[in-house]
Amino acid sequence: MFQRLSLVGACVAGLMTFTGLASAETLRIAEHRQARIDALMAVVPAIEEKYGVTIEVVEYPAPEKDYLTKILTELRAGNAPDLFTAPRGQDVADMVAAGYLAQVGEELKNWDGYEHLFDVAKALVTAGDGEIYVLPAMLNVQQIYFRRDILEAAGISTEQPKNWQELMDRAKEIKEKTGAYGLMFPAGITWGGGAFGEGFTYLIMGSSTPQIANDDGTLNLTGPGIKDVFGFYAELINNDLMPIDPLLGPEPWIIPKYEMFPAGELVATTCGTWCYIYDWGPESRNPIPDVTDAVGTWAVPGQHDGQYVLVDIDSPWGVNSKAANLELAKKVLLELGSVDATVGYAERLGNIPGRRDAAQDPDFQKLTALVPIHANVDDGVFLKTATGFSVVSEGVARATEALLRKETDAAGAQEILVEYSRNLLGEDAVK
Repeated sequence: MFQRLSLVGACVAGLMTFTGLASAETLRIAEHRQARIDALMAVVPAIEEKYGVTIEVVEYPAPEKDYLTKILTELRAGNAPDLFTAPRGQDVADMVAAGYLAQVGEELKNWDGYEHLFDVAKALVTAGDGEIYVLPAMLNVQQIYFRRDILEAAGISTEQPKNWQELMDRAKEIKEKTGAYGLMFPAGITWGGGAFGEGFTYLIMGSSTPQIANDDGTLNLTGPGIKDVFGFYAELINNDLMPIDPLLGPEPWIIPKYEMFPAGELVATTCGTWCYIYDWGPESRNPIPDVTDAVGTWAVPGQHDGQYVLVDIDSPWGVNSKAANLELAKKVLLELGSVDATVGYAERLGNIPGRRDAAQDPDFQKLTALVPIHANVDDGVFLKTATGFSVVSEGVARATEALLRKETDAAGAQEILVEYSRNLLGEDAVK
């Protein structure tokens, strides 16, 4: 069950009953997870006042996989809210192909905030046809997070690993000297899109198959880099370097991220800037004391050399193509990209505003762990997306599930991904 929350007028303590603007037009916005709802609540009153609109926020299931299932079901039925987010950048192309998202390129480029968007943010939301369908209000900046305090106490180097082998050797040294799990990559079916967006993409970009979206719209899933990535997973799993049982459970992120990492039972994991605030910050469910000192970051090493920081759009906002009032919905969309809105989301979730001028906001300046990362966003790299990425994401989840259960090897995992993608997308779609 999901709860419908009417966020109308000023918020004093939680949600207030609507007492004014009885004749105002109503606009429905989908949101999930309490921290995100709180961030949205903070800007709703100003938007309502500016446009004379009543905003109804519809709360959806918190886990991203459940959220995506629910929003897609309602989009297919034609009764989804006027504005909603795609959980990840990898989901946008398929939403566009299904006709669920209205074009917003003209409005975005005429918006006074457009010039302030990072170049990488603009690139991330520009489709192959040059059109734009979502607003890059927030960005995910992802690296490998490690317990600096534990490594230093154990006499283990905290230096940046130069390649996959050095990263693997570091994970093995952690296990040998501390007894803790050395490195975790999200994997398995129940993690949903995170198995792709918070795991697979880290490695594929540093492999010999750095992009899987071909210029002709097909997907390169048979390249050698795919097998090498799954081989890295297999080595972690077969050497007991990452926790397995929690990843096979119903909410696989909870035990490793919120319990094992704070307890020092897991020493390194993929993550993004949100981990400093939402996962392990002072107001998280299991805070790590002095988190920005205790937890350090490594850029993602390439298979043989080079390091990079991964950037993606975080839950990009879009307008339902069947919205009753498209013009009004697009105006409200742009308000969700304001400095106030993006800094509010950064404060509660730890993700990065997609606009440069957020750096001057006093409240953002207080987020000391995010400020230097925000300044270097344009140095990040990203995976190009294409129609069919939702299928690839699920295929990666299935392939890594088989690796977790030790039912296959790297070559077999690649076969699972290729077969699943071809079955759903067609033989010609996968090369």
